Amino acid sequence: MIKLPSLLDNDFYKFTMQNGVIKLFPRAKAKYEFINRGKHRFPPGFAAALREAVDNMSLLKLTTDEKQFLAKNCPFLDPTYLDFLQGYCYNPDEVIIRQTEENLQVSIEGYWYRAILWEVPLMALISELYYQLVQAQPESDKTISEKTKAKIEKYTELGVSVADFGTRRRHSFHVHSLVVETLKKFGGKTFVGTSNVYLAFLNKTKPIGTHAHEWFMFHAAKYGFKMANAVALENWTNVYRGDLGIALSDTYTTEAFFQQFDKKFSKLFDGVRHDSGDPVEFAQKTIKHYSSLGIDPSSKTIIFSDALNYEKVKKIAAFCAKKIGMSFGIGTNLTNDVGLNPLNIVIKMTEALPEDQQWQNVIKLSDEPGKHTGNLEAIALAKKILNIE
Repeated sequence: MIKLPSLLDNDFYKFTMQNGVIKLFPRAKAKYEFINRGKHRFPPGFAAALREAVDNMSLLKLTTDEKQFLAKNCPFLDPTYLDFLQGYCYNPDEVIIRQTEENLQVSIEGYWYRAILWEVPLMALISELYYQLVQAQPESDKTISEKTKAKIEKYTELGVSVADFGTRRRHSFHVHSLVVETLKKFGGKTFVGTSNVYLAFLNKTKPIGTHAHEWFMFHAAKYGFKMANAVALENWTNVYRGDLGIALSDTYTTEAFFQQFDKKFSKLFDGVRHDSGDPVEFAQKTIKHYSSLGIDPSSKTIIFSDALNYEKVKKIAAFCAKKIGMSFGIGTNLTNDVGLNPLNIVIKMTEALPEDQQWQNVIKLSDEPGKHTGNLEAIALAKKILNIE
């Protein structure tokens, strides 16, 4: 049986969002669904093995050393939140797992402040269990380390900053740990940290992340599509007061985002994150947006995080150089480049229940139409309200 090593074996933005949810929406509820984009076929007994691994997660507890690491490295997280996290435990009853022949169904439902932590570790478990049960052998540890070393050395030659964003679709925790150790050992100033909080703790490096699409998706359910971006950004600044200042831009397309990312937000936030669509086109739009507001684009940063590899990074870096700050969050190409095909899977929020309201379908309008997620009627409604072609 696969066991996750720590409550912190999760992406940092899950904890930063959880803190925000506890402060602002403690009675809100949420539902999530597993989406098998790659149409992968899951072997017999997969659901039972995943159920066992999920049930075992109820035993995970924040240790004193881990709490001290968060207190020292994340001063924007209040002591009250760290006390809450020390008492938090996963409730496996919030996760429903079913398998019909080769098709896997996974859903999550509960109070949002609790259910928010499930997505990333569940995806990591699904990925690792898949390779284990189909008996697909990865390359050797030596080969993986050598490939990772070669990658970070090439990024160093480019003169860019790189972070590991690979928890959710990693081959395994073992490979992920090996990759981060190698990046830390050979990356120097090029390697700036990892989104995985536990590996940041083990390797004495920085946990990286701010918020995800679900932050904006919930705000649409509570405040409507027109107000979602603006209120979500306002609430984020109210919680973090200038810390964690990278704004995710593509929940309802970048065009709609920049319409509400006004001079106030553009000055308050350190930059934006790109997660779908053409990255160079996005950089052009971002530079134009800052310039139109009288803000020097070179004082801001774009975090690129969409399916990156060396060739993509090289192309982006060549365009952005001396125009705007940049950094790169690289996921699958680091943590699941082991000679096997990575799984193409996601888990997305599908419904939200704001306090004293009804369950609302939530959606994401990516800059790539193929990445839209959610109820088709809700997608059509959002496009109409936001004037999206």
